[in-house]
Amino acid sequence: MARTALITGASSGIGTAFARLLAAEGCNLVLTARREDRLQSLAKELTSAHGVEAHVLPADLADPGTPVRLHQSIKDLGIEIDILVNNAGYGFAGTIHEQPLQDIHDFLQVLLRSWVDLVRLLSPGMVERGHGRIINVASIASYLSVTSGSLYGPVKACILQYSRTLHLDLADRGVHVTALCPGYVRTEFFEAHGSAERVRRVPGFMWLEADRVARAAWNSVERGRAVCVPGLLYKVLIRLVPLLPARWRTPPHRRRVD
Repeated sequence: MARTALITGASSGIGTAFARLLAAEGCNLVLTARREDRLQSLAKELTSAHGVEAHVLPADLADPGTPVRLHQSIKDLGIEIDILVNNAGYGFAGTIHEQPLQDIHDFLQVLLRSWVDLVRLLSPGMVERGHGRIINVASIASYLSVTSGSLYGPVKACILQYSRTLHLDLADRGVHVTALCPGYVRTEFFEAHGSAERVRRVPGFMWLEADRVARAAWNSVERGRAVCVPGLLYKVLIRLVPLLPARWRTPPHRRRVD
């Protein structure tokens, strides 16, 4: 029987890469993001290419009620979620003291509370069935001291640490949890973030492709690994970070150029 995956932020970047990968693996899909037109196009592509079912549930995770509504919509479809990919996210342009309070609340809702809610809502079914896979997209920024927008790194660090806790809690029940910590990935993230010009100073060898990142995460969660850091460069980097001066623990696109 085919497994079913719920992917948040599926309309672009790593989310789309996960959708294509899991469809190729024979998984049915539930795709959610704000941009319904992109989701519909992706669902049509994957259904045609792989013969899987692909349901589209457009939603805005900045709304605190969205996870519960998504859960109810999935139940109304008669679907059980076996794989959860918490991918939705974005970054701040500027620093926290410049942001409207509501924007900060929305950021925390999307990047932190929404995925905690979805794990809470969907993991009991996985535990009951004795099988589940959860991938929470964190970042290499989880390991750094200074990151874009002040909140981004600390929130991603929380995702990393809580994913490790979930891994310990659920592994012996057949549910594997992995925190995905990619570095620079070729997606729309930096355009939406407003830092496209600054990331041009990042050397080409530091960039990863979204499909490679998704594949690394899937291999890791299938093998029961708590953390996935794609790319040898970044695996070495996280070992070196604690030994570096604080100013070198800042991402290249955030360093001052005087």
